[in-house]
Amino acid sequence: MKKSLNKIVVPLLAIAALLLMIAWMAGLFSEKIQPGVNRPEPLSLDQAVAVIAADVTIIEKVPASVEATQATLVSSRLMARITAVHVRAGDTVARGELMLELENSDIKAQVQQAEANVRAVSARLKEARQTLKRVKDLQAGGVVSVADLDKAVAGHETLIAELAAARQALEESRTALTYTEIVAPFNGRIVDRFAEPGDTAQPGTKLLALYNPLNLRVEAQVREHLALDLEVGQPLKVEIPSLNKIVDAVIEERVPAADPGSRSFLVKAGVAFDKDMLPGMYARLLVPSGSERQLLIPADRVAHVGQLDLVWVVKGGHSYRRFVRIGQRVNDGQIEILSGLAEGDMILPVP
Repeated sequence: MKKSLNKIVVPLLAIAALLLMIAWMAGLFSEKIQPGVNRPEPLSLDQAVAVIAADVTIIEKVPASVEATQATLVSSRLMARITAVHVRAGDTVARGELMLELENSDIKAQVQQAEANVRAVSARLKEARQTLKRVKDLQAGGVVSVADLDKAVAGHETLIAELAAARQALEESRTALTYTEIVAPFNGRIVDRFAEPGDTAQPGTKLLALYNPLNLRVEAQVREHLALDLEVGQPLKVEIPSLNKIVDAVIEERVPAADPGSRSFLVKAGVAFDKDMLPGMYARLLVPSGSERQLLIPADRVAHVGQLDLVWVVKGGHSYRRFVRIGQRVNDGQIEILSGLAEGDMILPVP
């Protein structure tokens, strides 16, 4: 009897619990709100601003890159083994600073040999000069013939020429010795190092890459419609996205020939020194391309919800949210409204 009762009560309790849960989820036990319109309270228009229409200069962002005005690949003028490299990528060097050394024992021997040759010819020339003086004295007294005098003069002149050649050979050897010490041609920064001690340097083969960080510029291919209006000395702006910076620039050069493939001109603009700016960085040259009428509001009056943009519009003494589509920001802190507002609409601050 007891078991039969349990078989009936337990299912009934489970069904009752399930019905109570369904009623709670349906809001049966929640306070009901009568349907109607919840009208906002009247607002003060003291902080509201109007949507204005203004002629704004259109800026075209032309892809560009940062380049070094003064850059060079350092190479050797001799074929010799590298004995020491004193710099690495990223090091700064001063003009004349020793960067790389080559083996120079054979060239030092050539210099010593040339010096000895100069001394030998100088001694022979001194003897020939004394001989010529004696021959001149004897020929004046009629003791020797004119032929002997001519021979002495010729010997003296020959040794003068030999001494000049020996001195020239010595100068060449000393110059070749300086080629074994490669120094910085200007103040700059090492970009890359292509050789290590023990390598053999070949004439014309790059050993180091060097650039001057104080002289950078931006180079861009500007379409011909815009490039023809640009002039040397004209100020522009350059955007460096990776640094989140906009810097001043001045046009230094406009190559007077267009690229037939892209119908664009190469424009080079110098920029001020910035320690964070490096050659090869991506940049955008901001080129004016005319003007157009735009609707503008302060950028801080726009709220962003995910990918949506909205503002609070005053109408009939009340505020209403309105979704808008925005464009580019303007330099004076305003932003372009592409759709959603009309000139004269009053916009409240973001609550």
